[in-house]
Amino acid sequence: MPELIETPTPAAPAAEPAVLTEPAPPAAATLTAPEAPVAPETAPVPEALEVPQAPAVPEVPPLEPFLDPLRIPPVLRPEADPETGRAELTVTTRPVRIQLHSQLPPSLMWAYEGQVPGPTVEVRRGTRLRVSWANGLSGPYPLIKVETRVPANIARPGYDPAADTFDRKVAALPPWTVVHLHGARTSGVNDGWTDNAVPPGETQLSEYVNDQASCTLWYHDHAMNITALNVMTGLAGMYWIRDDEETALGLPDGAREIPLVLCDRNVDTDWKGRPTGVLMHKVLRDAQDVPRPFYGPYNVVNGVVQPHLDVAARWYRFRMVNGSNARFFTLRLCHEDGTPVDPELVARAFHQIGTDSGLLPEPEPLPEQGLTLAPGERADVLADFSVLRGMRVHWTDTATNPPGPGPSPEVLQFRVADETADDPFTLPGRVSPSYVRLSHATAPDHEHRWIVLTPPAVTGMPMMWEMETVEDASSVEIPSDGIVQVQRPGQPLLTLRRVAELFNDTTTIMAREGGWEQWNVLNLGGPVHPFHIHLIRFQETRRQNYDGRGFQRLVDGDGTVRGHGTVTPVTFTGDLPVTGADLGWKDTVRVGDTRPAPAGSGQLVSVLGQFDGGSGRYMYHCHILEHEDESMMRPFTVMPGPVMDMHPGMHGGGGHGGSGGHGGSGGHGGHTS
Repeated sequence: MPELIETPTPAAPAAEPAVLTEPAPPAAATLTAPEAPVAPETAPVPEALEVPQAPAVPEVPPLEPFLDPLRIPPVLRPEADPETGRAELTVTTRPVRIQLHSQLPPSLMWAYEGQVPGPTVEVRRGTRLRVSWANGLSGPYPLIKVETRVPANIARPGYDPAADTFDRKVAALPPWTVVHLHGARTSGVNDGWTDNAVPPGETQLSEYVNDQASCTLWYHDHAMNITALNVMTGLAGMYWIRDDEETALGLPDGAREIPLVLCDRNVDTDWKGRPTGVLMHKVLRDAQDVPRPFYGPYNVVNGVVQPHLDVAARWYRFRMVNGSNARFFTLRLCHEDGTPVDPELVARAFHQIGTDSGLLPEPEPLPEQGLTLAPGERADVLADFSVLRGMRVHWTDTATNPPGPGPSPEVLQFRVADETADDPFTLPGRVSPSYVRLSHATAPDHEHRWIVLTPPAVTGMPMMWEMETVEDASSVEIPSDGIVQVQRPGQPLLTLRRVAELFNDTTTIMAREGGWEQWNVLNLGGPVHPFHIHLIRFQETRRQNYDGRGFQRLVDGDGTVRGHGTVTPVTFTGDLPVTGADLGWKDTVRVGDTRPAPAGSGQLVSVLGQFDGGSGRYMYHCHILEHEDESMMRPFTVMPGPVMDMHPGMHGGGGHGGSGGHGGSGGHGGHTS
């Protein structure tokens, strides 16, 4: 018998979470807003979602942007027990029906505490928090998966039987979930290991020490093979850590501190082209027979398609995360007619004060071309709406990263009050006095790692290779499978050898707890990858362009493909400055050019950080969730130094400055900068 659920208290009438009732189909394909919200009733979850209907459906009319108010998730502030010094919290996942837009029927979704996004968890630095992530899910899997051969089809709702294929395996998926607190310094046992998902009725216990600087974290599902699908069902929420440095700034708070979880979604339609509300994960299967990531036609903020927000003419703080599966957002402020707001006004009104893992040293203006957020990236933004008093402006997506904006690029509208408001806040000249800029030259002794991201044009789908340095290039055949040579500026030719590529290959990266490492991530010319390392925060220390056309498919005379490697070295073509908000503390970094670039345009990004705050097994991966599920995720371990010294593969020495590594001098990844 399916579970009966209670409807959560709505935050806004036009976009309230509805109960589990099957919507009656609209009378026609024309989309109209309801005259008034209908009182919900509790009802059972259906046993299965319907298979997409045939024949091919007509074009669905666009939804009216800015019709519904922004939904604000509730805030959970667990208090520490005075005897134990530890706070405790239970968060339960539940199936609910959520109306993403007034012109759409409600959608069956999975939600933390019945909210999409989940409640914002707020803690003070040093407050140890034990969370019971309870799986209270039941009923069918709340989305359908479709692959299409027609590129234009991914930008429209519905199922085209002439070009689309319905994946029936998804209907058999159980509610199997595991929570990862993205950006947390925590032990491996609490990190949300991808295989350690729990079924309904069971609970994942995680304890977070929260011993890190004020930052904007977020929690989301991380189950092996199905992260992209589980997150799309609604399983994401924010988690804020506060400290004394942040408190001293007197930043806007309460109703003027607003979480913004951005994503994109798609829904199915019935045979007349009327949206059913059923979530649809529709992706393109390309000419190489490789499925592309998900890009939906609807921009969603806090579980509402293209909402609006009424604001006073005063300061606000927006804590933002791109929770999309794959879409990059570049947010540019526009007037109601779609023309960009004067850059001088934008520069006066909007200021970025934080990134993924902490506050910036000082406020940074938003880039004139717009604020870009890749999946997994966060931004902490202050807005002075007194500069825009009486105006209606909105963020529109102007991303140039393929496939570009959706068919309706509007994201979020601000309706600024006419009246002036008394606001004592002033923008501080210095945000984080504790910020220290890292550099390779001044960093403590540290290990080096090399990761290569392969272009799908060569390897069929993007792959993530762990590499080791080859000290004597004459010891390997060139070209040969898994060998990549890199010509860096002013340095000897670097030869790298692949040591792992699949998740279950041998773990080759073993980091010393408390040790520093520089990871060099080389994209050989494929799509931009948001590269995320669990446990640590880091700073970007270097970004360089490379010509990656020397990396090719290796084919014998009889046409047999014998692997992939460089036939000529990947060659340096120029430095890119690291400036502005890119100087901030991060845990997710974009590797590649977000602008259209010629084939073979590679990029090297180096990040430097300390592996402290926990030990155990962790993961790093591309945060395009379909890439993560398919192959672009690898494990690493962190061990106390004395424990690592007992490892059979350790023979002393190693690393840049003698910090040690796995597998002798330099370890896997070597000690080459």
